[in-house]
Amino acid sequence: MSSAKTLIVITGPTAVGKTQLCLDIARHFDIPIINADSRQIYKELSIGTAKPSAEELQQVKHYFVGTLSLQDYYSASLFESQVISLLDTLFQQSDYALMAGGSMMYIDAVCDGIDDIPTIDDETRATMKRRLAEEGLQKLCEELQRLDPEYYEIVDRQNPKRVVHALEICTMTGRTYTSFRKRNKKERPFRIVKIGLNREREELYHRINARVDAMMQQGLLKEAKNVYSLRDLNALNTVGYKELFEYFNGRWSLDEAVERIKGNTRRYARKQLTWYKKDPLICWFHPDQKKEIIDYIIAESS
Repeated sequence: MSSAKTLIVITGPTAVGKTQLCLDIARHFDIPIINADSRQIYKELSIGTAKPSAEELQQVKHYFVGTLSLQDYYSASLFESQVISLLDTLFQQSDYALMAGGSMMYIDAVCDGIDDIPTIDDETRATMKRRLAEEGLQKLCEELQRLDPEYYEIVDRQNPKRVVHALEICTMTGRTYTSFRKRNKKERPFRIVKIGLNREREELYHRINARVDAMMQQGLLKEAKNVYSLRDLNALNTVGYKELFEYFNGRWSLDEAVERIKGNTRRYARKQLTWYKKDPLICWFHPDQKKEIIDYIIAESS
């Protein structure tokens, strides 16, 4: 693959306005959009993930939108390998490719590579899920301390997903989870031009609140009800769905659940921006600066 090829990466916090700008950029360069949103990939989740509309999907070809079922296993590592393979094809057709979305780990996986961590087999996953339910998080933390003291020191011990995953690796491979976390950045055979979109915080928060209201009007409550039976899946540990599940459970009123969605979405946007700010290669723009963004892409890729 020629080094003249350029992957354009457009990212930014939720509700900042990525969709319209990315459609414009894709049309300008006559290229499809590689979607880097870890929830829009599921066909059952449309309203709550702000998936591109049918009209938008007709305007520009999208990859990784609505291609999986909630019960399908997926990961940032799989996304990396599938996108790198797809780029081999796309770069035969154009000097540019466009990847856009707000899932930080998915974007980093394609740009920098991801640690080669084994896929957990079904038996190990089921065993650990049962042990978490029966023994509790504290017991599993104690086991992790024995099996991988180095990772135990840095892991969020209040996060069962991270503790369980590390233990799954330890028990399945007989090695520490730490031994798989090499953090070696992979060299890619193409240029990467990273563009971050942002707005004034008050403006961004207003857009988030308005979008949540719009999602409720579009039928988010019904969409959440349709997947309520699958609520234990990690894919549904997602803002917009988990709050409505609490409403279905009778813990919160509907008004409180909606306010929680807004607050948790604002919190997620801050988390995204904190993550992005660690990357000095991202050049920041307002979503309205389409001409400046196109000029920047061309200058950086020439």
